[in-house]
Amino acid sequence: MHGYGANIIICESNQTAREAALEKIVAETGAEFIHPYDDYRVITGQATCVKELIEEVPSLDLVITPVGGGGLLSGTCLGAQFFKPGLKVYGAEPEGAADAVLSIQSGKVEKAQFINTIADGLLTTLSDQTLAIIKEHVTDILLVSEEEIIAALRLIYERMKIIVEPSCVVPFAAAMRNAHLFKEKKVGIILTGGNVDLTKFGTWFPPKNDS
Repeated sequence: MHGYGANIIICESNQTAREAALEKIVAETGAEFIHPYDDYRVITGQATCVKELIEEVPSLDLVITPVGGGGLLSGTCLGAQFFKPGLKVYGAEPEGAADAVLSIQSGKVEKAQFINTIADGLLTTLSDQTLAIIKEHVTDILLVSEEEIIAALRLIYERMKIIVEPSCVVPFAAAMRNAHLFKEKKVGIILTGGNVDLTKFGTWFPPKNDS
């Protein structure tokens, strides 16, 4: 980001610290805050992913997206309802950051009971707006383990030759874990980003001991 000319402001890697840093920047500079997911403009923009999927594969049976703050999943739910009523939409999240599942069950925004995942892009909680949309329209939230996330990463790197981040492959991992649900179905999977720290590769994929 610095190489592209961005002005980077460092804070601790958690939601509370980010929000405090944001408030300070807005107060000092007069900048306008556009929420990354709790904003109907952003949700509407993210709905274009499922729109493009439906245009390319009109016979889709279902779509799976990752869920962190819920903006993409909300947009996917609303886009599916508008462009192809009856299209099922699933969310997928790590077992180590399973707040969306709890929120759907309780009907209010919940925090994960524990945090332990390499899918760091999915560590945010839902908002009241995204929860309301998801609770009404999502078919289910599927959970995956860390081992399943790493296996999905490896498969995409080895077979598709594209750079993806752990959070991005969570829906793919969910499709593999729940293959019995999707047998003979046309499944659309939204891969969301390539913000991956290449120095982590040795941790995720340690050399095999052939001895």
